[in-house]
Amino acid sequence: QVQLVESGGGLVQAGGSLRLSCAAHRIDGSIWLLGWYRQAPGKQRELVATISADGKTEYGNSVKGRFTVSKDNAQNTVYLQMNSLKPEDTANYLCLARVLKADDFLTYWGQGTQVAVSS
Repeated sequence: QVQLVESGGGLVQAGGSLRLSCAAHRIDGSIWLLGWYRQAPGKQRELVATISADGKTEYGNSVKGRFTVSKDNAQNTVYLQMNSLKPEDTANYLCLARVLKADDFLTYWGQGTQVAVSS
């Protein structure tokens, strides 16, 4: 069973930075996509950023220009550099891995790491 282990969350003041990491373990297949979503209390889960196997990135509109997603293929790890943080970035940040196994795409989620931004 694939395991995603996130780290790097915490409390930061507005304007500050954090770097999240997510390591994927026990991958059984090819990683097609890695990335991050977030969910704040009472709100729907929303896209933060993803990066595909060939390095293409996609960002949610609210984080464009402030957040950067990257990955280390050798370590099966995805990173999220978050700069110029705002109070509205406060949420539980969930790591995503989409894996191609045989002819099926399987999606795995981490438990999440909490980010809190104070004003």
